[in-house]
Formats: sequence, structure tokens, C-alpha cells
Amino acid sequence: MKVAIVTTDGKTVSLHFGRSPYYKIFTIENGRVVQEEMRERGTGHFAHGRKHESHERGTGHFARGRKHESHERGTGHFARGRKHESHERQRQNGSSQGHGYGPEADAKHAAMAEEIADCDMLIAGGMGRGAYESFSRAGLSVVLTDMLNIDDVVHAVINGSLENLAYTRTD
Repeated sequence: MKVAIVTTDGKTVSLHFGRSPYYKIFTIENGRVVQEEMRERGTGHFAHGRKHESHERGTGHFARGRKHESHERGTGHFARGRKHESHERQRQNGSSQGHGYGPEADAKHAAMAEEIADCDMLIAGGMGRGAYESFSRAGLSVVLTDMLNIDDVVHAVINGSLENLAYTRTD
């Protein structure tokens, strides 16, 4: 069995799938880890060479010396009656299910699933419901956990005690 665990450092499980730059891959045979591999995620927020706007140095909402407009006038992203741009775009594209659904999200999730197509299980601290459903449809056993230490998670996989908290850890 091959298990992919999302991580930022190779030691801890990332709290959210979409915010992790790496997979730590474990090959488990006969109740033992026989191979480990760190694999860079090539899609999503941390795609190679791509930075999310707020991660750019000094350009995010709270860049040094800059106030976000919502803190000055009460007109920010989620001001009363105003929808976030990406949510409005989803509505216009016919996706009424919210973030992580629709053709654009499905294509992104399919590309992410392809990166770990050789794996049987994907483990994260949390992820969006759309991503969870997409990875499950791709044939992965998706497990969301509150365990942080990767070694503890792998031990729990081996002994069959890893609890899936999917219905409390998707957004």
C-alpha cells in the first residue's frame, strides 16, 4: 500500500490540503514502511514557481504599513451583502455547491490526484468538501485526521487505528 500525507515539513500533517507544498509518500508492505519519499506538489496554491497573492512579499492584505480596505471603511470581501469574488464567479459558472465544486475545480483536483496516482490513500488534516469528493472519485481512500505527527499517523495506518474525521474536517 502507498500512502500520501500532505505536509509542509515532512514531519507534521498539514492542517489543510490546499495549503501544503509537499506530499510525504510511504510504501507499506507486510506491516512495515519499506520506502519513504518527499514529493513536491505541482498544482494548487504552492505549484512550482507560483505564489498566492497574499504570499508575495509585501503585497498581501496586511503588508507592512498597509491597511486592508475593510478595516478602514467596512467594505471588505465579506461586508454585509457582498460576496467574495471567487464565490460570485462560481455562481456565474453554474456551481451552486460552493467552493471546490464545478468544472474548474474538478480539473484542478484531477491534476492533483494525478500527482499521487500511484498511491492508495491520501491523508490530510482537512480539505474542502469538493476536493474530498474529487479525490474519492479518483479512487483514493481519503482520510482526514487531527493527528499531527506523521510517524504517529503512519503507525496508526499500519495497525488499522487511524480514524477518519472527514465529516468534521471538511469545509
